Amino acid sequence: MKTAVITGGAGGLGRALATRLLGDVWHVAILDLPGGELNAAGELGVEVSLYPCDLTDEHAVRKTCAKIVTARPSIDLVIYNAGITQIGLFAEMEMETHRKVFAVNYFGAVHVAAGLLSAVRDCRGAHLAVSSVAGFAPLHRRSAYSASKHALEGFFRTLASEERSHGVAVHIAAPSFVATNLGNPDQRPGGIARPGSAADGIDYMDADEAARIILAGVRRGRTMIPVGRVALLAWWVNRLAPGLYVRLMESRMADNAD
Repeated sequence: MKTAVITGGAGGLGRALATRLLGDVWHVAILDLPGGELNAAGELGVEVSLYPCDLTDEHAVRKTCAKIVTARPSIDLVIYNAGITQIGLFAEMEMETHRKVFAVNYFGAVHVAAGLLSAVRDCRGAHLAVSSVAGFAPLHRRSAYSASKHALEGFFRTLASEERSHGVAVHIAAPSFVATNLGNPDQRPGGIARPGSAADGIDYMDADEAARIILAGVRRGRTMIPVGRVALLAWWVNRLAPGLYVRLMESRMADNAD
């Protein structure tokens, strides 16, 4: 039985990905913050193992990854899904907020990649980074979030080049707005909130549908997976006419914020 490791797998898109993989007869190891949401993920089935872990703690991540490698015969897929959003103007942002977003969205993924790199090589497995439209294009009032996702994509694109000779694949999924926490932002200082809780989003999609598209892209061997019609349109418009993309994005985001 193949094993997938999912960070932030206890809820939202991570849980939807876990559910679909379990349906395809995978074992799923879930890394998430300790608490009720992680405990509830154990209800997904007997082929789920739970690992409470703060991804910003490099030492804790290293120990947790070692436990997973010891417990499982192979690590075939690592999904870097954990993340936080941040909504607000840079002019009004404390620098600590910027650092917090990077600590979770970027360094959290890097810590896990370091801990599981050799195990994924051993079975010629794959890494799947869950980025965002904000990872390849600007997104209004999301400077720290967008910067962290740009960094995430830069890291995994380079990792793809370095790991190709080991038979390892790297995929990047870029959803637009996935409705996972609408009405439950768990707002924290500096505009930090749970992903999928933004009130100014555009054309929200269901988490299960997003998971279906992402895993279908992985099965097809796609390196870049825009998720949903907004993401696909944004991908092409930003590539072909970046100035037009910015004008459309600012107009739509301003309309939705009103």
